[in-house]
Amino acid sequence: MAPHTDRPLPEDARAEHRMLGVRGTRLHLAEYPGTGTPLLMLHGFPQHWYAWHKVAGQLAGGHRLLCPDLRGFGWSEVTRRGYDMEALADDALALLDALGLERVGLVGHDWGAHLGFRLCLRAPERFTGYLALNMTHPWPRHRAVVPNLWRLWFTAFVEYPVLGRAVLRHWPGFTRFLLRHQVAGRPAVWTEAELAEYAAATSASATAVQSLFWQYVLHDIPALVRGTWRHRRLTVPTLLLGGERDTVVVPSMLAGAEPYADELRVRLVPESGHYLPQERPEAVADAVRELFTEDA
Repeated sequence: MAPHTDRPLPEDARAEHRMLGVRGTRLHLAEYPGTGTPLLMLHGFPQHWYAWHKVAGQLAGGHRLLCPDLRGFGWSEVTRRGYDMEALADDALALLDALGLERVGLVGHDWGAHLGFRLCLRAPERFTGYLALNMTHPWPRHRAVVPNLWRLWFTAFVEYPVLGRAVLRHWPGFTRFLLRHQVAGRPAVWTEAELAEYAAATSASATAVQSLFWQYVLHDIPALVRGTWRHRRLTVPTLLLGGERDTVVVPSMLAGAEPYADELRVRLVPESGHYLPQERPEAVADAVRELFTEDA
């Protein structure tokens, strides 16, 4: 199968690429071979599989890393529908089935971490552990969230069907701005090639990105307000890493899940912002070893 776009892949000689037919669409998978526990790595916005290349370099073959592009992102096929969390969770589970993997470790960043929590609540038997990066859990304390809603100002330019797609498709400077200003005062952690790649990828994936944000508004926000997830328990051993200087998901938003989880730890990475895999890949790799080594 060929990818839906002719854009060249970012260069990373360690990664092996293939397309898989999943639930009526084609998903692109970048795989880093390794001998340890297979890990499903779910990227966030505005990135794709390449978000994990620095972490992969730190792990150096210690784990088999499975880095798919979410539906409509990167080199995965763009479809008209299927961008709500339930559908994306269906994609992820079907991908594991297509790979013949009954149980794996799970790592997610940003939107990928939001999806990761959904997966752990839906199918805990499929995951040996979960490493969540830069994302609040499904049981946020309203008194911590409400005063920080202003930090999500940029979503107003993304979530609405007409405006969002126009901004994402035709204003690459918007993506560059978000990437530079959501790190902890160190925009130099991004190379010019990385900024150009993610800006181009966001333009190509404008339909998927906008739809993802809009589905969150339609479904996830009402569920959080209603406290839907308070009736569900997290049984997968979980480590939640946040950036000490994350300006999107601030540290106060990470607390409060303990009554709903069997084993959940929260840890802050000093002097880091919203993109831990880019800013502190060694800290992410250390957390992977800590959480998954016993399963190797």
